[in-house]
Amino acid sequence: MTAEARALADELLDVLGSWTPLEATFAGIPGHDAELPDPSEAAHAELRARAADILGRARASGDPDRVTLGVVEQQAEAVLIRLDAKDVEFTLADPLSAIGMSHLAFLPQVVQAEEDFLTRLAALPAFYEALAQRQRNGLRAGRTPVDRAAHNAIAFADRFLAQETPFPQLLTGDRGERLVTEVVRPALERYREFLATEVAGHGRPDDRPGLCWLEDGEAHYAALARLHTTTDRTPQELHQLGLDVLAGLEAEYAEIGGRIFGLTDPAEVRRRLRSDESLRWRDAEEMLETARAAVARATAAAPDWFPRMPSAECVVRAVPEAEAPVAAAAYYMPPAPDGSRPGVYYTNTYEVQTRDRFIAETVAFHEAVPGHHFAESLALELTNLPQLRRIAMITAYGEGWALYTERLADEMSLFSDDLMRLGMVAEDSVRAARLVVDTGLHALRWTRQQCVEFLRSHTVLSEVEVQSETDRYIECPGQALAYMTGRLEILRLRRFAEEKLGESFDIKEFHGVVLGGGQLPMKVLDEVVRAWVDRCLSPSGSDTRGPATPNV
Repeated sequence: MTAEARALADELLDVLGSWTPLEATFAGIPGHDAELPDPSEAAHAELRARAADILGRARASGDPDRVTLGVVEQQAEAVLIRLDAKDVEFTLADPLSAIGMSHLAFLPQVVQAEEDFLTRLAALPAFYEALAQRQRNGLRAGRTPVDRAAHNAIAFADRFLAQETPFPQLLTGDRGERLVTEVVRPALERYREFLATEVAGHGRPDDRPGLCWLEDGEAHYAALARLHTTTDRTPQELHQLGLDVLAGLEAEYAEIGGRIFGLTDPAEVRRRLRSDESLRWRDAEEMLETARAAVARATAAAPDWFPRMPSAECVVRAVPEAEAPVAAAAYYMPPAPDGSRPGVYYTNTYEVQTRDRFIAETVAFHEAVPGHHFAESLALELTNLPQLRRIAMITAYGEGWALYTERLADEMSLFSDDLMRLGMVAEDSVRAARLVVDTGLHALRWTRQQCVEFLRSHTVLSEVEVQSETDRYIECPGQALAYMTGRLEILRLRRFAEEKLGESFDIKEFHGVVLGGGQLPMKVLDEVVRAWVDRCLSPSGSDTRGPATPNV
């Protein structure tokens, strides 16, 4: 590791911290613990200039640490692409990407000093005022949100305001309670009023939900597709890839469905999965206990498949009540770098009796062990690497790895029965369908209803999930493309290594290499795996095998 590459990585890390300070605290990036983001155009222009300068210097660098420089370049480009798309102006409701709502959802989950937390509460009025002005400017420029999202954001704010004591675990004195009563609530009420009076009723209708309906939207979406997949595939190529993967899953529906239900028509198998009420949850506790059992089983089996186990524990919790109606079916939050917070797998118990039981194990393996929890926790432990490489959000790597582990779980014999294995196939359908509907919405001018109908026909998502997933894809253009493209890239690299190394291929070593370099773009991961294979094949390969990431 050389000084220039590390310095560029650290410099970009500070840019990322200034852009998303709440996430910075969550990830342990120093220097931003009392800040909230500044969504103003002036602040974003300054961030863009800083990121562009770092990108230029990384591209011109002769530093031999090409892995770190590759991460710096990809992450700097991500800042430019996101800022140029101006998504802050029209992303309103999704709790993972709309900053007006995400701060309400995740501020209580960040471990922080009480004084920093109170400083952030005191800054919320200025934050919401700046956000409203930025979104007002977007409306005037024609960068309108989808009208449905405005109503969803209003409902989110109403649920938060209806709570008697928001942030109860973080408020220990009168000052905090007064801030919530006299500062936070009025600020959120004013932002809610802005949404209700200036935004709702002025947004795009459901038949024009995609980015392609905005000025330069098609170009921005193509850039977002490159950002999230870290490949050069076009939206049209990704659309066809999704259709091809869906077609390839039909045989598995027929095979497993025949054993379970006596049905060999894939459409009939999916119809049975959607309509059989016995395949739903009885209550939230049953959902949570099933997830915990799957995580425990995977944790016990993992040492046979991985050279290292994370130090941090992974716990299972329900999605917080206020965000649950618009949240994804499940998500993962990594542990604190200092060990003060475990990794958390959140599963959504909202309207639990409508949600599918048969996908529970697959989702647990994806979100927790050996999926996100292994990738993100092990990355945090790579203290020899620049912090940027340990915490970078590279969607194709993170989601691609998590999706790869769903099939790996089958190799590991982790599924409890054929019904849960059919859930694995059903989840594959969702990720393949995402390629089709995300590109359909944002590049091919699909209506919202077209997305809904495609998901109903080609997946077994419950109706509540069809609706929430559709709204998620609308507000997070390109993010859903990363799952299947990332997995296919990791599988391609595994096949390459298996072919080159033959009987000497070791799955534990391969997994150690993939997880041993932190968060990497797919092109950089390709170089890392090829360098590892070359070392294994060299005369001294037996001395250099293992998960260490070379400077390629």
